[in-house]
Amino acid sequence: MKKLAIIGASYLQLPLVQKAKEMGIETHCFAWEDGAVCKEIADFFYPVSILEKEQILEVCEQIDIDGITSIASDAAVPTVSYVAEKMALTGNDFKDSIASTDKFQMRKRFSEFSVTSPKYCFAESDYSIDDFRFPVIVKPTDRSGSRGVKKIENPGDVQVAVQRAKNESFAHKAIIEEYISGSEVSVESISWNGKHYILAITDKVTTEEPYFVELQHHQPSNLSSEIQEKIRVETLKALSALNIKYGASHSEFKITSSGEVFVIEVGARMGGDFIGSHLVKLSTGYDFVKAVIDIALGDFEEPKINESKFSGVYFLCKETEYLLPVILHSEDYKEIVEAEITDIELRNIQCSADRSGYFIYQSEKRFKI
Repeated sequence: MKKLAIIGASYLQLPLVQKAKEMGIETHCFAWEDGAVCKEIADFFYPVSILEKEQILEVCEQIDIDGITSIASDAAVPTVSYVAEKMALTGNDFKDSIASTDKFQMRKRFSEFSVTSPKYCFAESDYSIDDFRFPVIVKPTDRSGSRGVKKIENPGDVQVAVQRAKNESFAHKAIIEEYISGSEVSVESISWNGKHYILAITDKVTTEEPYFVELQHHQPSNLSSEIQEKIRVETLKALSALNIKYGASHSEFKITSSGEVFVIEVGARMGGDFIGSHLVKLSTGYDFVKAVIDIALGDFEEPKINESKFSGVYFLCKETEYLLPVILHSEDYKEIVEAEITDIELRNIQCSADRSGYFIYQSEKRFKI
């Protein structure tokens, strides 16, 4: 029986553990016990922080794992690459995993490879944004889920936002970048030996400024074929810049009203918010989660898109309270494939952790509420 190490054990990793077990693979999960919902279904669970890469390597060597992976977790990416590199397993180079999880290093790579992305600076003590065009976005260098991200209109408010972003950052670091106004999409891709396959482009709906938390995702994109082709070209450039050779990736874009396309950031992992774990398969028929496991174990089949459906997810919070009756009576909607209330309290939203529920749909056209 093949042995797969999975970094993380939160609800994000649940589809990964379930799929691996369905495939007859022995699962070994590493994570803090707090929130480790996978602990109950994984074959083996180790209460080790996902950041403790040396300790995880030691255990993986003892187990003699056949592969290592994670989905939808930026923090897990360096550990996955570190262990894979040390054990000569399939994975991206450790140095490249740092560039794909540190937004400052990522911006530097984008500049070197002429990837179209916003003007930026590292928010060190002596930073200067005198020549920046306002508004700007301040964000931690190493967090996801909109944590610590804020749009700033006035130069006088930047320092407070920088400190807030640093407080949210694992490394206590932040970057400042010029704000790009426009629609948002993400690109879901998979790579094998440096060849990249684009699976889907996902339209996003977010809260208004200043926090920009994602409230909806929909596949396929409504953007014109011309804009989608621009996005594909920049995606391939960005993946090459970051040297993402194996596994899933999630690239985020802004598209201006004039049709300019900007790469905002790229994760060397599946998109969260059910995008990679659910929506891609619902809209394309391609089992993205299985493919990620196969690649970790050194196997790969070229993607075949055998479905053409619409899929999406809506998230519940105070701002989207109108969704509550839909989720509570989801059985009345043939399009809804999954729905859940995760918190009975509805909160005004500042990051994705403030959301209180969701529903996922599949249909013949975009499902609108």
